[in-house]
Amino acid sequence: MAFSDTSIDAGTARQLGKLLTGTEAKEIADRLADGDTLTIALKVVFAQRRPQVRALLEIRGPGSLARSQLVAVLRAVEGARSAPSALNPLWTMPGHLAQGGPLTSSVTHLVDNARQSVTCSTFNFQRSSGLWTALRRAALRPEITLRVYLDTAAADQQPMPWSPTTSEVAVHLRPGIVLRTKEFDGSPVRNHAKFLAIDHRFLMVTSANFSWSAEHNNIEFGLFIDNRNLTEAVEREMLQAEDLLYERVPGSKN
Repeated sequence: MAFSDTSIDAGTARQLGKLLTGTEAKEIADRLADGDTLTIALKVVFAQRRPQVRALLEIRGPGSLARSQLVAVLRAVEGARSAPSALNPLWTMPGHLAQGGPLTSSVTHLVDNARQSVTCSTFNFQRSSGLWTALRRAALRPEITLRVYLDTAAADQQPMPWSPTTSEVAVHLRPGIVLRTKEFDGSPVRNHAKFLAIDHRFLMVTSANFSWSAEHNNIEFGLFIDNRNLTEAVEREMLQAEDLLYERVPGSKN
């Protein structure tokens, strides 16, 4: 598509700043600067928001953006949305012996203080985990979008009294979205990714599963990161892989 030479509209720029993450703004700007079409450039945007972004960027007469102006605006959005990372170790040790950084068990407070969203992924989910009840509280808050990724084999093929099945997790966390691994290229997918993302900003990556032992008694190590661009990128990667690697658990939100 062609781009006009008219001046940038301030309202359009503000709306772009609200809709786009810093990472998305950077990737769209990079692609447009390389000569890609708007359709190709917009593939980096979540599908749900893509029509809104396209409506702002399409040529509609006066107020539409020239390519060079659009790239400049996107660079400004990238800079405004970026922030230095805060990085801390996250420990579990018997007897709470760890001295540096927060403890894994403290992460439940992050979930309770979430304002927009909670996304988590785990291999093993147990009812003894503090996150079991914290995620339930988050699921019942209408302002929170909850998304959980589970390993089918760990939950459904190795049932234990203290470990809920994927269906039980879906019922417990309703109306949140619960997904479980499925087959890909004829082989079952295993979900070993262990992370928690809060409000598209805070990211906890850890060796710990969701269990009391992992939160209190094992030796577990992870990182607690305050970086919106990184957190949004992780969530976007999972969303883009969903249709191929995961399926909605019956009883989960449709």
